[in-house]
Amino acid sequence: MATVLDISNLRFSWPGSAGPPVLSGVSLRLEAGEHVLLRGGSGSGKSTLLSVIAGLLSPQGGSVEVGGQNIFALPQGRRDAFRGTHIGMIFQTFQLLSGFSAAENVMAALMFTDVPPAEHRQRADRLLRELGIERPDADVGTLSVGQQQRVAVARAVACRPVLVLADEPTASLDPANAAAAVEVIRAACRGSGATLLVTSHDPALEGRFDRQIGIDRGQIITGEPAAAISAKGVTHGTL
Repeated sequence: MATVLDISNLRFSWPGSAGPPVLSGVSLRLEAGEHVLLRGGSGSGKSTLLSVIAGLLSPQGGSVEVGGQNIFALPQGRRDAFRGTHIGMIFQTFQLLSGFSAAENVMAALMFTDVPPAEHRQRADRLLRELGIERPDADVGTLSVGQQQRVAVARAVACRPVLVLADEPTASLDPANAAAAVEVIRAACRGSGATLLVTSHDPALEGRFDRQIGIDRGQIITGEPAAAISAKGVTHGTL
């Protein structure tokens, strides 16, 4: 299998902070097609880690390679362009474009890719239809929370990224819908061939991923079963 995400000795601290680093020597590798759950409690560093992987925050040390490209070897403009074509993101609050339709939100993700503009609407409609959105022209503000999440998922996979990052994607959903929402995300990533990294503190998601790892005090917990991760207190709270 090809390695899609390769993190080595990553270190990050907030500028001016006198406290311990948020991420301390993090190393992690994800292979092509893997679906991995990253568990961690409040202040564990899991959301910061996703932001660094996406190139939204710059670390003080270490490297992040996505699809073989060290993203921090790229100047900021090229890094942003690389993110737009190689990394899909699903945020806890979805961050959809208010006042725009479901289709327009998905098409926005295609604006800076090499996908021909004439194909943008067709791809957006197909993805939305596959995810159960029957009204692609509906303003996203009129959609239910679950439907808004499906629009966010469609947007994340629209450019056929090699990696999808989902930060607490079930935090806005009730427990009955959380598991179903994760399966929607996983199915979309399988359909596009993307590797998936999901952060969550939801214990209901245990066992639904190929692999589960933990993060605690900025360090990855590896080689331990889910029960051991839970015992360390990293299954409660949100960052």
